[in-house]
Amino acid sequence: MTATAERPRTTIFKRPSSTTGWWSWLTTVDHKKIGIMYGYAAFFFFIIGGLEALMLRIQLASANAEFLTAGAYNAMFTMHATTMVFLFIMPASAAFMNYLIPLMIGARDVAFPRLNALSWWIFFFGGIFLYSTFIFGTSVPPIGPDGIAGNLAAGGGPGSFNWLADSPDGGWFGYQPNAGPFYSPGTAMDYWALGLQLIGLASLVSAVNFIVTVFNMRAKGMRLLRMPVFVWMGTVVAFLLLFSIPIIAVALFMVTFDRQFGTLFFAPVGGGDPILWQHLFWLFGHPEVYILILPAMGIVSEVLPVFSKKPLFGYSAVVFAGAAIAFLGFGVWAHHMFSSGITPVAQAAFGLATMTIAIPTGIKIFNWLGTMWGGRIRMTTPMLFAVGFIAMFTIGGLSGVTHAVVPSDWQQTDTYYIVAHLHYVLFGGSVFGLFAGLYYWYPKLTGKIMNERLGKINFWLMFIGFNTTFAPMHWLGLQGMVRRTWKYAPETGLEPWNVVVTIGAFIIATGVAVFMYNWYHSRRHGEDSGLDPWDARTIEWTIPNPTPEYNFAVSPVVSKLDHFWHLKYDQDDEGRAVRKEDADQIIAELQHVGLNPPEPIHLPTPSYFPLIMAAGLLLMFYGIIYHTTAWGKALIAIGAVVSLAAVIGWAIEPVEEPHDKPGEERSEKVQAGV
Repeated sequence: MTATAERPRTTIFKRPSSTTGWWSWLTTVDHKKIGIMYGYAAFFFFIIGGLEALMLRIQLASANAEFLTAGAYNAMFTMHATTMVFLFIMPASAAFMNYLIPLMIGARDVAFPRLNALSWWIFFFGGIFLYSTFIFGTSVPPIGPDGIAGNLAAGGGPGSFNWLADSPDGGWFGYQPNAGPFYSPGTAMDYWALGLQLIGLASLVSAVNFIVTVFNMRAKGMRLLRMPVFVWMGTVVAFLLLFSIPIIAVALFMVTFDRQFGTLFFAPVGGGDPILWQHLFWLFGHPEVYILILPAMGIVSEVLPVFSKKPLFGYSAVVFAGAAIAFLGFGVWAHHMFSSGITPVAQAAFGLATMTIAIPTGIKIFNWLGTMWGGRIRMTTPMLFAVGFIAMFTIGGLSGVTHAVVPSDWQQTDTYYIVAHLHYVLFGGSVFGLFAGLYYWYPKLTGKIMNERLGKINFWLMFIGFNTTFAPMHWLGLQGMVRRTWKYAPETGLEPWNVVVTIGAFIIATGVAVFMYNWYHSRRHGEDSGLDPWDARTIEWTIPNPTPEYNFAVSPVVSKLDHFWHLKYDQDDEGRAVRKEDADQIIAELQHVGLNPPEPIHLPTPSYFPLIMAAGLLLMFYGIIYHTTAWGKALIAIGAVVSLAAVIGWAIEPVEEPHDKPGEERSEKVQAGV
């Protein structure tokens, strides 16, 4: 391992203005800073979602508990699930994709840096908008001519000290007409629908950006089948978002029009169809499962070869299996609807499709096991989380296959068996994979290595706590415990396992607290990582840690899959990897070049127009909820003017900093976008 050299001052790198201080974060278009902001925001929402889960578990730890009211319980499970899916796992995956995809393909930034900033600010304001329902949301009809004062008199809204009961309470799936205007009056579910609309718009913008980046900005020699698996999975996720987000956008527009403008898309009394909502939601919702899990699969596919000292077994099969999962994911949505009254023919077809999607998933699992088989395994913290991912995701997949059997699914629907399956896939899968990535790429972000002892304590607490929490839920479900219930009778005999589940939840929370301390402690006192702390394989490790603002001092030329590995290793006569005698010299030279760019590098200029445009959208969405009032109409008008002004400013703003000399030609190595 090479020690981190002191970074020399250089006048060759042309830094855009406003690169330090808080203003630099507000105006940045740097994909790395945007990835960092996504990551911290996602973790903040992870903590909030975790606290909501703990409140649910305190309520359910004993029979007939009175810790939460029924309305507060409904609000908690709605916001917990919505937060974990849309405000934690999705943006956490976006954080990895933003930070790493340009580095892993040899680019200096994404194709459209300002669009990237716009997607971040829309997501950020979308999260604020969604959670502002705790302050502004009501469970009584929308604010009328008397304004907020009249609303307070009715017992809802700000200052009523009933914020939980005035929050979205229709579930993360928002089933209609239960979450419609008749059964869920007030504005809380409006905040939910429009908040998801904003968050979805952010994802859609990011998806287009990543697709263009991957197909147009790869380093010379990096063919599609030389890309790291994480980049492949990120690209597949971008296509999933591109095709699935418009579906839920249409459905959410219908909900908003039903609630705000009196349409009857989902109201049976007016000829509407509640099943239409289920079809639209799950046609998005099941691809969404793969949007959540595929980035973690990509992370695991990068971590396992490094710590097994072997190439990924069946690289092409893993790549195409990921694409097959995405394709088949659009054809299995109705297995969420077996009890909704769809025909037996449809049930059989979707049951078979659900079984079929297990094939590419199994291919990935066997290839991961093949990667470890016979390898020189190092059980570091990233490796522990990666192996934990495989084990827990496999269990979740096996319980998921039982849902393809229609009679079995009828028994399991709306029980805690489904809750157990969901969490084995999304916590044991996605979250374990994300933690593997956090430990693995931490040196790239900070130039430090996270404390291994604390990391392993973190893993075992989360692993033990996870299984203590969610394994008993299978048995609770099979014993008949209904999901989304805030109480159960003592004579049901469900209390002992619920106590175990609650204990497990607090063990998980302890593990997360250890991780937070480890992150903080390692940033200040961690061991310097050097350039290649893990003996890695991919090209993001050929540049100094932490990553320079310009990424690559010289645009790389890629000759093989796992290019960095082949710079350091040869093969002996028996095909075994042998480290080159000059490998350390190669690493030292990469470190030196990475810190001393040999020619001018021009980067995109910071811009505050993405922030302004997103703020205008936020004002308009608040105005939509209160469009019946004069100040609501004013908010719509002001928001529209602000967004339009931002678009005009964006159009005339220079894309990058001025060059040193008039007429200076732009370097071919500069890959700045719009």
